[in-house]
Amino acid sequence: MASTVTSGTRPYLLLVTTMLLWGSGFSASKVIVDHLPHSVVATLRFGGGALALLVALRLSRQPGRWRPPLRDWARAAGAGVLGVFVYNVLFFWGLSLAPAIDGSTIVPVMSPVLTTSFLLVVGRERASAARVAGLAIGAAGAVVFFVGSGGEAGAGQGRLAGDLLFLLSACCWAAFTLTGRRVLAGIDPLKATTYATVSGAVLLAIYSAPSAAQVAWQDVPAYVWLNVVFVALGPTAVANLLYYRGIRDVGPASASIMMFVVPVVGTACSALFLGESFGTVQAVGAAVLLVGAVLAVTQGRLPARRRAVVPEPGPERRGGRLA
Repeated sequence: MASTVTSGTRPYLLLVTTMLLWGSGFSASKVIVDHLPHSVVATLRFGGGALALLVALRLSRQPGRWRPPLRDWARAAGAGVLGVFVYNVLFFWGLSLAPAIDGSTIVPVMSPVLTTSFLLVVGRERASAARVAGLAIGAAGAVVFFVGSGGEAGAGQGRLAGDLLFLLSACCWAAFTLTGRRVLAGIDPLKATTYATVSGAVLLAIYSAPSAAQVAWQDVPAYVWLNVVFVALGPTAVANLLYYRGIRDVGPASASIMMFVVPVVGTACSALFLGESFGTVQAVGAAVLLVGAVLAVTQGRLPARRRAVVPEPGPERRGGRLA
C-alpha cells in the first residue's frame, strides 16, 4: 500500500525566485542598453549566461556531457536560434526604444496568451467559454495598451515602435514554447539549456561584432558592468535552471501561472530603480490585459498541485539483516 504526499513548497520557492530574477532583469538590462548597443547587450547577457551554464555542466556528474550526440546539438542549436538569438535581437532592440516597464508587461503576459491562442486555433486545447472570454479581454487590453504607447504625452512613436518589437519577441517566445518540447525531447534540461544558450550566444556574437568594434569599452561605467554580471548570472543562467527544476516538480501548468508574477516585479523594479511609469491609458490597458491573460490561461481555476506517490516505510535493514 502507498501513501500520497504533496510535493511541498520548495518547487514553488524556486519558481518565485525565478520570477523575481526575470522581473528584475528588465530594469537591469535597460541600464546596460542606455550605455551600449542593444545587440552588444544581448551578447554580453547570453554570452555570460552560456559560460555560467558551461561551468555548471562541467561540475555536474552527467555522462557524456562534453560529447553529446550530433542530433542533440542540432536540435538544441535550432532552439537557440529561435529562443535565444531572434528573441533577444527583437527584445533588446525594443528595450533601446521603449521603457523597461513596457517590456516587463508585454513579453511575459502576451507570450502565454499567444501560445494559448495558437493551441485553440489548431484544436490542441479546449475552447471553453472562460478561455475565449479571457483571450477577448486580453486582446482588448493589448489594443488599449498599444494605443496608450503612441498617444500618451511625451511617449512618441519610439515607444510604440519599441512596444511592437516587444510584441514580436513575445511571438518568438511563444513559437519557441510550442516547438521546444519536441525539439528538446529526450535531452536533459541542463544540457538542453546549455546547448541552446551557447548556440544562440554564438550567433549573437557574430551579429553584434560590427557594433562591438565601435564601443569605447574603457568609458563604460563600473555600475554597468555590475548589471552585466547580474543579468548574465541571475535572470539568465540561474533563473533558467530553477525554472526547469520547478517545471519538473510541479508541471508546466502550475509553472505557467507563476509567469504572471513577472510583470508585477518588473513594474516595481522599473518604477523604483529607473523612475519609469505608465500613462493612464497604458495602465488601464495593462490591467485589462493581465486580467484577460490570467483568465485565458487558468480558465478561472488554479491547476491541481502535482502529488508524488511515496511507498510507506517498511522494516529497516541493519547490517544486511532486518531490524
